[in-house]
Amino acid sequence: MSPALSLAEAPHSAPVTHVGDLIGWTVGLLVVIGLVYWLMRQGWNWRRTQQSGLPALPVAPKATTESILELEGRYFGSTSAGNWLDRVVAHHLGERSLVELTLRPDGLDVVRPASASFFIPIAALRAARTDKGIAGKVVPEGGLLVVTWEHGGKLLDSGFRADHPAEHDNWVTAVEVLLKAHAKVAGQQSEVKPAEAPQAEAQKEGA
Repeated sequence: MSPALSLAEAPHSAPVTHVGDLIGWTVGLLVVIGLVYWLMRQGWNWRRTQQSGLPALPVAPKATTESILELEGRYFGSTSAGNWLDRVVAHHLGERSLVELTLRPDGLDVVRPASASFFIPIAALRAARTDKGIAGKVVPEGGLLVVTWEHGGKLLDSGFRADHPAEHDNWVTAVEVLLKAHAKVAGQQSEVKPAEAPQAEAQKEGA
């Protein structure tokens, strides 16, 4: 019998699995995962502390007019305006959730069945645009509707994704039209008030 054939027929021992090493790797992995989670929670709590001065979110008043637009989708989060990674977590604004949006003449009603709902008054609404990322979440170009608004003296960006993203452009247009109409009405009211003042003074003098 040739030496090559003898080697081929020789039994091969199965690789030995060291249970101790496996347990060690498993424990180490669990520790790393726990540390990462702890650091995330610490960062979240730090942000919440930093943003503790943000006032409570406005509550939607009873609707007195018909809605302009409505959509269902997901709320992706809020950030400081212009900084898509600076997440705002105060008042549950950092929690992703399902959402129902309603644009009304008096503002934007944000209903989140599983989290805190809020209302953006027309006076606080600043702009709307389509985008691809917010709060660390990225989607295809134009896949997000981002609304810029002011709350507690701070400009915020809030991101939404409709179940049918093709609706986003209509929302941007509707918000722009609504803001222009509001600015026009506000301008007319500011022009009327100075004219009313002399009349009021004249009435007082006549009395």
